[in-house]
Parts: sequence; structure tokens; C-alpha cells
Amino acid sequence: MRVVSGIQTTGNLHLGNYLGAIKQWVAMQDQGECLFFLADLHALTGNISPAELARSTIEMAATLMAAGIDDRAVLFNQARVPAHAELCWILQGTARMGWLNRMTQWKDKAGKNREGASVGLFTYPVLQAADVLVYRATHVPVGEDQKQHLELARDIAAKFNTDFETELFPLPEPFISKAAPRIMSLRDGSAKMSKSDPSDMSRINLSDDDDTIAQKFRKARTDPEPLPDSFDALAERPEAKNLVTIYAALADRDPQSVVQEFAGQGFGTFKPALADLAVSVLGPVRDRLTRLLDDRAAVGAALSAGAEKAQAIAAPTLKAAQQAVGLQV
Repeated sequence: MRVVSGIQTTGNLHLGNYLGAIKQWVAMQDQGECLFFLADLHALTGNISPAELARSTIEMAATLMAAGIDDRAVLFNQARVPAHAELCWILQGTARMGWLNRMTQWKDKAGKNREGASVGLFTYPVLQAADVLVYRATHVPVGEDQKQHLELARDIAAKFNTDFETELFPLPEPFISKAAPRIMSLRDGSAKMSKSDPSDMSRINLSDDDDTIAQKFRKARTDPEPLPDSFDALAERPEAKNLVTIYAALADRDPQSVVQEFAGQGFGTFKPALADLAVSVLGPVRDRLTRLLDDRAAVGAALSAGAEKAQAIAAPTLKAAQQAVGLQV
């Protein structure tokens, strides 16, 4: 199994990112060959300053390293491996306008200003396809919002193989971890935890100190009812369900066992226990992140070393794709 996945270089990660994606990545390192990259080329489709892009790329890499991505995986930033962009151009001859026009994220991000949107915003799903196909990935971790893009990558791979009578690209399968929870806002149990929320109290940032983490959980929205002895009984209590879900994910436990432990108790008891658990798990991650950011050059060097490994894996696939379409190599 070869797992390939990328993450945006937007920085300022929060608890939802950690429990929903990064923690899963760390576990994947023991399940197969893993390549994880910072999607800095994708960032060019939005409005971001060069200084901000450079800074956030290093900070995102440091965050992944602090969370436990290590030598078991290959970690790099996309732009350091030219094969991504080169294969993307080849695959743009295979992808079809109709396929891209149907992409939900294109419709959402471009809105009514499609004529003013960048070409990159329209075609970046082809780059996403190249990101995984250049490594002949067998599995790609995906959330609900990326399933359509993986389906496009499979369509592109299948059409390329058919058009050029080759079996170069395997059709990557989605890697969906049942352990990955959906973490909601601490202020609104019906909305996902997000860094775009104007209220900092709605999320736990991975950079928050211990006191801030405790304060945010103490002030998290709940209801006056005690916890039941069944997790299913929280279906109509979104804030309570969210806090139990967070506890279970941090403790690597089943949510049912959590409610059984705290059944009949109110949030005056549960919230301090949750805060203590969160501090014990996130505190070491934050401390490692602080140390890594004190030596950003070393983080950059680690990305460079990872890029060399990634390029060596990608090169034979790129060459085979060039030969398949008749380019002189």
C-alpha cells in the first residue's frame, strides 16, 4: 500500500485538523508507505503573499513533524518536486472541460465571478490528480469534501491508460479511517470547527497554551442536562455530543465508554476532565512545535531531504508518462 496525501499551507491548525486528519496520518505511517506533502503549488490559486506562503509552508511542516510525522514517511513541499507540475500538464490533455465544470468546489469558490477567477482555480483538480498519480498511489485519505476530486483522479487515470494502451496508473482507492471524528465548533455544535470562525473561543488552536485550552473548554457551549449512559442519546444534543466525541478521540476510546464513565454527571465535572486530557495530549505537540519553529532552517532542510526522496519515486512514472504520449525523453 502506498498512501499519498497533501495538506494546504494555511497554518494555524486547530483541534479539528489534528483529530480529523493529522492524527490519522501519524497512524498510517505504520500501515504502509506514506508520502505527505505541503500543497504550496495549490496555494497559488488564491490570494496569498509570497512571504505568507513561505512562512506558512514552514509552519505547517513543523506542525506535522511536531504531531508525529517522522522518518517513517516522506514529508516534502510540492513545489520542490517538479514532477507534480510536469505530469499535471500531460494530464491536462486527458482531463475534460466537462469533468472540471462539474467540480463542486470550483462552483463554490468561483461563485458568480467565474470570468474573473484564475485558470488555476479551475484546473487545480488536475494537479491534485497528478499529485497522487505521479507516485502511483494505491490509497488516498479523503474527507467528504474531496471524494469528488479522487473520483476525477480515477477517471483521468483510467482514460490515460485506455488512450495510450498502458497500465501505468493504478486507480487510487479512498482511504477512509472510521476513527476520524468530525469535530464541531465549541460555540455551535452544528458547525464544523474552523479557523475562519471570527470567535477564537470556537476552536482549540494547536498553539494555545494550557490555560487557554482549559478556559475554552470551560466556556464551551453545553446544555444543563447530565450525561446519559448511552452515546446515542446525545443525538439531539450537538454540543454535548461534540465534547464527548473530542474526549473519546483524544483518549483513543469509544464514545460509548466515555458516556458510561461519566453517566449522570454534569459538565461541571466533565469539562475539567476533558481540559486535563486535552492539555496532556496537545501540550507536548505544542512544545515540540515551538522548538521546531525556533530553527526554521532545519525544518526547510527536512523538506528538502524529503523532496529528494519523493523525486526519486516520481521520476520513473513521469518518464513512463512522457514516453506513453510520445514526448522525446
